[in-house]
Amino acid sequence: MWRERAGLRQAELGTAIGYSEEQVSSVERGRRAPKKQFLEAADAVLDAGGMISGLMKDVEVARYPKKVRDLAKLEAEAVEICAYDNSVVNGLLQTPEYLRAVFGSRCPAFSEDDLEQRVAARLARQAIIDGTQTTPAFSFVHDEAALRRHVGGRMVLRRQLERLLDIGHMRNVEIQVLPLDREDNAGLGGPFHLLRLKEGTTVGYNEVQRVSRLISESREVQILELRYGVIRSQALPPRESLAFIEKVLGET
Repeated sequence: MWRERAGLRQAELGTAIGYSEEQVSSVERGRRAPKKQFLEAADAVLDAGGMISGLMKDVEVARYPKKVRDLAKLEAEAVEICAYDNSVVNGLLQTPEYLRAVFGSRCPAFSEDDLEQRVAARLARQAIIDGTQTTPAFSFVHDEAALRRHVGGRMVLRRQLERLLDIGHMRNVEIQVLPLDREDNAGLGGPFHLLRLKEGTTVGYNEVQRVSRLISESREVQILELRYGVIRSQALPPRESLAFIEKVLGET
């Protein structure tokens, strides 16, 4: 350990970098994830040559909730990602202001640290959509209600709709809208994801009332695949959907 090699006690290191002995102990025992300032200060005091400060990326990933890390790993292995959402805009498409408003509306409320971790984790997941790659392929279907709900207020929603229009023109992304005036809606059971992985298998994922579930049983996955196909057929085609989003933007 770098501290022991330097001949410093926890209290001495804490004094040198501006943290308490308890904070140093919590970091060393894995009870608390260190912040960037902690790692940079410890690296300098212990003359670690960047070995400690370089751990920041790993620390950031470790701070994310486990279910988020698991989902991000699956998304990284996917060749196609499909999602249906009927309440809010899909997380992979959310602007920072919009997703912060989504997490901020949870009841009971997240702690400030938990909120920041979830915001950072979702933004990190969004890196998979960068507009320069052809894989994975993305298919998103949103219920019209998700596009009209003023999450975060009018201006936050406007910027969110503008982002949907930008992403909707990417080569590997299709965004569809299921209008409220449709008599048939196979998605009334709630939102879900389908991820087709590189090795050929498909898994489902959903999260309801803060309870997330990975679906791998073949029969259940087949049901979700069938349901998603029906939802897509009920929704507007991609080009008409973008025109619909432009219409909603003009009315917002």
